[in-house]
Amino acid sequence: MAHFISWLGLAPSKYYNWQNRYGKANEHNALIPRDFWLEDWEKKAIVDFYLEHPLEGYRRLTFMMLDRDVVAVSPSSVYRVLRAGNLLRRWNGKPSKKGTGFVQPLKPHEHWHIDVAYVNLCGTFYYLCSILDGCSRYIVHWELRQSMNEKDVEIILQRAREKYPNATPRIISDNGPQFIAKDFKEFVRIAGMTHVRTAPFYPQSNGKLERYHKTIKNECIRPKVALSLEEARVQIADYIRYYNAERLHSALGYVAPKDKLEGQDKQIFKERDKKLEAAREARKQKRLEEKERPVLRCPKPTPGEIYNSLTQQGTLSISS
Repeated sequence: MAHFISWLGLAPSKYYNWQNRYGKANEHNALIPRDFWLEDWEKKAIVDFYLEHPLEGYRRLTFMMLDRDVVAVSPSSVYRVLRAGNLLRRWNGKPSKKGTGFVQPLKPHEHWHIDVAYVNLCGTFYYLCSILDGCSRYIVHWELRQSMNEKDVEIILQRAREKYPNATPRIISDNGPQFIAKDFKEFVRIAGMTHVRTAPFYPQSNGKLERYHKTIKNECIRPKVALSLEEARVQIADYIRYYNAERLHSALGYVAPKDKLEGQDKQIFKERDKKLEAAREARKQKRLEEKERPVLRCPKPTPGEIYNSLTQQGTLSISS
């Protein structure tokens, strides 16, 4: 038998499977209706009953249909029929806004981001509180303190408001203890501002200020290694002046935050486009001039002219 199977080119398992199925119904390659499968009229009855009672869950629908002699099925069968018809309602029908961010501000002083970062100076941790404008990325105000409680945050925010007394921004912060305090909430209300806190354990919602804190630590605080609190304040103040007025910000199209705050970014973009267009035009004009310039070609000397030239220079000598 083994030789016969090998001669047929079959695997032994396939041959014996065929032998075991001999005389049975060939139902291994297709779906054969089972006795417990729902019929089409039952599926239609379930859907119609759901459309009459759209606010009920599938489990309640099951027993309502069973009591009213509509159809006798299990809750799992009702679930599968409603899911196949895309009729199931989710408990949380409202999509989550987590990860989508805030609606970006279109002008300065609409959003102020505030946060507190730790600064290690000679083994002692200090608190750096910064306020960043969401539109221009301009650092409105900052302070480096030994403590940072709710009153300290109020003082810092009030000093920022004194710089721009007409601004009534939306304050965006995380869920730190300073920002969830009742006194801070009352302060924001009296100042005529609004306050919104980001989702817990999701610092990306306040990502603009988080990224700034990473930048100032990598470019200023850690490389310079201040030895005292006053020295650190001087270094941070110098860097923030550079950050606001000179450093080109990639998120702003590579303009300084101060230029964005003052509305000069569009003029800067126009001047850049003009310079690029002038440079392209100059290169184009130079290529045209080089193309039109005549090429001076020296005539190819004859062998006799080469011989006479070498003879006159004394390179060749004629022996008699």
